Amino acid sequence: MNESIGLGGLVLAYIGDAVLELLLREKLIAQGISDTGRLNAAAQKLVCATAQSERVERLFPVLTEEELSVYKLGRNGHTGSHPKSASAVEYHRATGMEALFGFLHMEKREDRIRELFDIAYGE
Repeated sequence: MNESIGLGGLVLAYIGDAVLELLLREKLIAQGISDTGRLNAAAQKLVCATAQSERVERLFPVLTEEELSVYKLGRNGHTGSHPKSASAVEYHRATGMEALFGFLHMEKREDRIRELFDIAYGE
């Protein structure tokens, strides 16, 4: 495995959260939404743990062994809490997804990030 794994699942999830947020904001702007209030509301619905937990299902069939391992590293991280808006399972699955995107970002695999993002968030 690569050096980025040494950062740990929760650190990878921390950066992955920002990666996903940026990609989702770009997607919403590309859809022609120009009101910042509407943009923020739409983004919040897509980045919440429940939504990410649902979207990660789309990725499982295409993940490599390495990517699945990183997902599990993030999913199994001990956060100590979860938001009231999501179950513990949803929160951990979302954290796994964020860790995966954080790992890919740290490894500078931007093409793979875009590919997986399109699978997860394509309509």
